[in-house]
This record gives sequence, C-alpha cells and structure tokens, in this order.
Amino acid sequence: MPRSIRSQTLSHFPLGIPTIPLFLCREMRCFYSQELELDLPIGHPFPMEKFRVSKDMLLDGGILRPEEIIEVRAASVHLLQRVHEKDYIQKIASGLLDRKEQLRLGLPVTPQLYHRSLTEVEATRLACHAALEEGVAVCLAGGTHHAFRGHGEGYCVFNDVAIAIRDLQNKQPNIRIMVVDTDAHQGNGTAALLGEDPRVFTYSIHVGRNYPTHKVAGSLDIETVRYVEGDMYLKQLFVSLAGALDAFVPDLVIWISGADNHRNDRFGQMHLSLKDIQRRDETLLAAFIKNRIPVAVLYGGGYNRQPEFTAKLHRNTIATAKRLATEFRGI
Repeated sequence: MPRSIRSQTLSHFPLGIPTIPLFLCREMRCFYSQELELDLPIGHPFPMEKFRVSKDMLLDGGILRPEEIIEVRAASVHLLQRVHEKDYIQKIASGLLDRKEQLRLGLPVTPQLYHRSLTEVEATRLACHAALEEGVAVCLAGGTHHAFRGHGEGYCVFNDVAIAIRDLQNKQPNIRIMVVDTDAHQGNGTAALLGEDPRVFTYSIHVGRNYPTHKVAGSLDIETVRYVEGDMYLKQLFVSLAGALDAFVPDLVIWISGADNHRNDRFGQMHLSLKDIQRRDETLLAAFIKNRIPVAVLYGGGYNRQPEFTAKLHRNTIATAKRLATEFRGI
C-alpha cells in the first residue's frame, strides 16, 4: 500500500501508512571494521581516524552497545563489477594508477586501500539490507559519492551507494530507492551511475561553487550559496526534500549525512553551527522514521579544522538515529 506524504516542510510530516513491520528490534545494527582504519601519510588532509574515534565515542558514551556494532568482511568483487569497469577495479587492486589518476583520487593506492574500499562497500551494503528489515541501520563510514564507473576522485574509490543499490535490485527488481545526500559536495559519481534508472531518485543539496567543479545532474540538485547560513540552508533542505519524498515515495532512503557542513570545516564552505546540524539530523530522521520509510545512514565527508570534532558530528548523527528509532519503535 503506497504512502502519501503531502507537506510543505519536513517538520510537519504526518504519519504514513506502514507497508512492512519496522522498528521491532531492540538494537540498531551498525556495520564497521577495523580494516577501515587505514594509515595515511602524516599531514594527509583526509581524517581517516574519524571512523575509529566516532565508533569509540558511541561506545564510551553508552549510545551503542558492543553487540550493536557488526564487524564486516570485504565485499565480493562480483558486486563491484555491476557498477565499475573491470579494468578500473584491477588498477586499484594492483596499484597501477598513473600519477594523474592518483592525484584525482587523492589517496595513496596500496593493497590496504583496495581491501579497505571493499570492506566499506560491504558495510554499506549490509546496512541497506538491515534498514529494510528493521527500519534504521548504520554504516559507520560510507558515502563515497565521487566514484565513477571507470575512475575514483575526491577520496572515493568505489561507489558504495551504487553498488548497494544494484545488489538490492538484484533481489528486489522493483524496489524504489532514494539517495538523500546532505554532504556539502555534490554526489557527482552517484548521479552519473544511477541517473538513468527510474527506480532511483538522487537528491543532493550542496554548495554550487565548490568541489566538484563538474557537477553531474541528479534527479534533484539544490545548490546553496557559498558559506550559507543555517536558517537559509535548512529552509532549502526541508522544503525541497519534502517535495521530493512526496513525488517519489521511496521504499528505502540511503542518507549520506555529511559532517562537512559545519562552519569550521576545511572544505565544506558552509556556515552551519553544531545546533543547525543537529536540527538537520533530528528533522530528517524523524520524517523518515515516523513515516515508516526505512533509512540506512552513512557518514559522508567531514574535514573539520579540529579533527576530533568531525568524529563528534558523526557521533551526534548516529546518536540521534538511535534515540529516534527507540522513541518511535512500535508507534
């Protein structure tokens, strides 16, 4: 039975009609692996430690119990081949990218990077399946939305979202999936890989004059001005996403949350406060959960000038997901 969501803003969503039993489990499964903790050269701009630190924050703060964090293994290569060119996969596996390709990717190509990327893909894939079963699930990483079919860029090796979607479609061909991308940068790779598929809706709200220079049109792209303030950003987000959800009515949302919206981020070029980001998280997650729309939550980017603050922002997003899933369980 379809859900009808008619509203001008997300904050006023009515309750939808449940199509499958959701929120019946006591735990919120979060997928992770120590393999995500890749060592990078000193001074490298990508904050690889944020994955471990945010996970530890969630455990130390009692937000997650140890049994809620599921250790994952590397994905099977055949899953990647549904999305990426075999030659590109082999280049990453063998470390044979040329200098230009490595600069575009932004990460040193090593056997460890290949294994880490396969593991991240698997964590996202499993989180999507778990979300369909239980209502809310989390990949404590993920959101590599700049990876294209034949190349990677912007610290994104393989497109975990596109790979997870193709896996879901292999099992449920008619499933309707919406990618909601609130990372400060447009998900150009995701749009390129999924743009011709009517079963997928790609929504992105991002800074217009920022990386990537070449945007790829998705189903709905909302461009903000550089250094957008919180009130303007949130109004754009809530109104446009409410309309998209009303028009498309997904069976699953894959949410790339992003921590690079914060005003102290090195690359995001937005001017949101901690309170603004918390309001974003609260409103989006409440809309998905109250309306019985399964949601898989991914990290996306974050490059705060205070590295531990990036981990804190990700931690806050997952804490909000856990709290709301618990509050709305059984309604």
